Order: sequence, then C-alpha cells, then structure tokens
Amino acid sequence: MAKGKSFLGAWAFIIGLILAVVFALISGTNAPVWAIFVLAVIGLIVGLINVSGKETNKFLIASIAFLLSFQALSALFTVMAAGWAAVGAFFGLLIVFIAPAAAIVAIKALFTLAKD
Repeated sequence: MAKGKSFLGAWAFIIGLILAVVFALISGTNAPVWAIFVLAVIGLIVGLINVSGKETNKFLIASIAFLLSFQALSALFTVMAAGWAAVGAFFGLLIVFIAPAAAIVAIKALFTLAKD
C-alpha cells in the first residue's frame, strides 16, 4: 500500500474516534443525523483505504468482536444513571463508525474470494 494512502487511512481512523467522543459529549444519546452520516462516511473511507489484503481476516474478526461488545456496552451504559448516557452514546457512535468499515472490507474480501 502506498504511504499516502496508509497515512490518510490512519488519520481517518483517528478522526473517526475523536469525532465519536465529541459527538457523544455534545449531544448525548440524541446525536444529530448529520453526525451519524459523517461517522459512517469516515468509516467507509477507513474500510476502503486502511485495510490491506493481508489484514482483512484480522480486521473482520476484530470488527465483529467490537461491534458485538459495543452493542452490549451501549445498552448497558444507556440504561444506567444519567451521567453515563454519554458513554453509552459513545459506544453507539463507534458502532456507526466501525460497521461501514467492516462492510466494505467484507465486500472486498468476497470479491477477492470470488475472483480466485
């Protein structure tokens, strides 16, 4: 992978994580649609640019584990006392960020398998 793509993909991932924190702190459990859209687009960029062929299996396994655990943590923290709602929102926004990346990587893997 070219250095520029790797650099851009790494920054897209970091920016997605930071935005998830900021959106969760600002809006709590009611993130605006535009914030969800921004995280989803950045997730698509991460999936397209940041994951190479040899990293595909590890990324997909890790993303499945993250998505399952984030779902449980989001539900847990959302129903706790009001002070924890932002933490639950953060995990929910991470789901919005990671799911498109995992979907793109899975589609790329399916095309690779079908091509062989």
